[in-house]
Amino acid sequence: MNKLVTAALGALLLPVALSTPNDMIAQTRQNPFMVPYETPFGIPPFEQISYEDYMPAIEKGIADKRAEIEAIANNPATPTFDNTILAMEKSGDLLQRVMLVFGALDETDNNEQMLAISEKAYPMVSAASDEIMMNDKLFQRVKYLYDRRDQLGLDGPQKRALELAYKDFTRNGALLSPEKKEELKALNNELSLLFLTFNKNLLASTNSFEIVVDDPAQLAGIPAGIVATAAEEANKRGKSGKWVFTLHAPSRLPVLKYADNRDLREKMYQGYMNLASTAPYDNRPVIEKLVKARAKKAHLLGYDTFAAYMTDNVMAKTPDAARNLLLQIWGPTKDRVKEEVAEMQTYIDQSGEKFTLAPWDYYYYAEKVRQKKFDLDENEVSAYFSVDNVRKGIFTLAERLYGVTFTELPDAPKYNPEVKVYEVKDKDNNHVAVFMTDYFPRPSKRQGAWMSEFRSAYEDADGTSARPIVYNVGNFTRPTADTPALLTLDEVATMFHEFGHGLHGMLTKAKLRSQAGTNVDRDFVELPSQITEHWALEPELLKEYAFHYKTGQPIPESLVKKVQAASTHNQGFEMTERVTAALLDLEWGELNPTDSDKIDVDAFEEQVAAKLDKPSQIAYRYRSPYFKHIFGSDGYASGYYTYMWAEVLDTDGFELFSEKGIFDPATAKSFKENILEMGGSEDPMTLFKRFRGHEPKVDALLRAHGLTPRPEGAKGGDINTPGGK
Repeated sequence: MNKLVTAALGALLLPVALSTPNDMIAQTRQNPFMVPYETPFGIPPFEQISYEDYMPAIEKGIADKRAEIEAIANNPATPTFDNTILAMEKSGDLLQRVMLVFGALDETDNNEQMLAISEKAYPMVSAASDEIMMNDKLFQRVKYLYDRRDQLGLDGPQKRALELAYKDFTRNGALLSPEKKEELKALNNELSLLFLTFNKNLLASTNSFEIVVDDPAQLAGIPAGIVATAAEEANKRGKSGKWVFTLHAPSRLPVLKYADNRDLREKMYQGYMNLASTAPYDNRPVIEKLVKARAKKAHLLGYDTFAAYMTDNVMAKTPDAARNLLLQIWGPTKDRVKEEVAEMQTYIDQSGEKFTLAPWDYYYYAEKVRQKKFDLDENEVSAYFSVDNVRKGIFTLAERLYGVTFTELPDAPKYNPEVKVYEVKDKDNNHVAVFMTDYFPRPSKRQGAWMSEFRSAYEDADGTSARPIVYNVGNFTRPTADTPALLTLDEVATMFHEFGHGLHGMLTKAKLRSQAGTNVDRDFVELPSQITEHWALEPELLKEYAFHYKTGQPIPESLVKKVQAASTHNQGFEMTERVTAALLDLEWGELNPTDSDKIDVDAFEEQVAAKLDKPSQIAYRYRSPYFKHIFGSDGYASGYYTYMWAEVLDTDGFELFSEKGIFDPATAKSFKENILEMGGSEDPMTLFKRFRGHEPKVDALLRAHGLTPRPEGAKGGDINTPGGK
């Protein structure tokens, strides 16, 4: 996640040929970014912000940032932590303020105006980042401190911040010659523009696809609520009397899971598999350029591969360590897939059908087998999980574990009418944070679910401080005219997951901006989110939030037992999707093409699948043209494995809660103090061992998914495998 340089730059390391002063014409109205927010808790005044405000604020923010950095670099005083590292952290307030808002709305309320701004803003901020990282005077001050770090009397978090600052500089070209620095700047600018193109293509391709159904017979098997939503979507598109399905998960997944019409399932599957893969939104040429630019960047910085560059900066340290973890899981996963496929094929054969299970059948027949084995109908289950109920569940969880409460602020500023805003307080009624939720899909919102913030926390020695403003975004099933938003079990897990990230951001007590909240190693950041998922279906919590949307009756114990019994069903499919996505990502990161090499994206995916002996009935979780995690930015590039790495941590960690009691006060206090509050102020493995008492082992993950570990002597062991940290 973001470290010191991100905090110093202002949020999104975006970036640069600055506009001339003539572009910064005085406004007839006050630009809301240019003055302190006069709003409750410093929430951005969204209603006052117009598209015309962004570029002047970004340009002024970059200019201010440049001046502040120059003052630090040219300070005649001997470097100290406060006048160099802390000063860098505190610089760039305006740029951070505007980019946190712009970055959020660019993802959640995107349109042509935002796209036009992003095409200017991101390259500008990216270049500004390069300018800081390649400022030799600034780097020499950091190096002076780094070389004397053991004699400066720094506390643990300060020393860690200094060490990471030095590493950030070297990883971003501080040691390069002037000529090589210019080469790196050009590569970074090229990558910034390629990310923009990739994301623009993906959003446009997603929104351009639809399946129009005009024969109600084709809707057989699909839940009534999903059918109603499809009818509403058709009305919005001027196709009254028909049904429209899209590639957004709340529309796509129910078709694949429930539609009796096999042709409809195949049409949806093929639409998803070919997302962003055809003109005019084909991302494959973009990927070729991205991979080549990343390889050049890695080599320029002294790394053998881009994957080596990316993993060097996190817990794993090497691609081999990450791959070794994944392969420990892959063997048991393939074993389970064989069993699942055999079960489903038997079901197909016994039903009198005459075909072999295909990828577009997997969701459908996995659900059929689950219903047969466990007598479990997910539509029946979803009736107990309205979005308001699940929101109550996450808030109850936070109160019982960590002593914080959530009070809605209906009149607070919000960037979209569907957003809900809450004040978070501790047990002594002190303000802790602001929390926002934005849960439903819109054409202007990218797919997926995520957590971020409009302000991070900090606590300076001079007494100035701030508490965070955190938000969760989702794309969950919408309410209809007749029913509230009823969530699937996967959506329930996702809400708990993102709320776990939110707790990490909200409860932080780290003093430094670069170490607050989720500013931790990428392969540690998923621990709080993934461990939080474990509570979603715990009976002790379910009885407090899972109530039928019509009758108000609590979810019956018999249904809970069915859900728990079925919890490891289809885990071969689930884990295959995740592990192969992570391994594909690592393979892309280790590719070293030359400028003249041609990259066939489809062929490369097939080669990786063949090398893994991936089951043909299961597609990649994300095919490369829409693998936004790794090609939409550098966020999870050569790092998608981190979800699995962190799951080793979270499953081992939750076993302690299971042993002591899922709401055991002492265990909750330890997790809060050692994980949630500490942020990135200490080494993550040190923090985990302080909480858990030992290093995590893969066996806990395998047990959680009902997978059988391979025999002794096969690849296994703790997470710090050879080649790791």
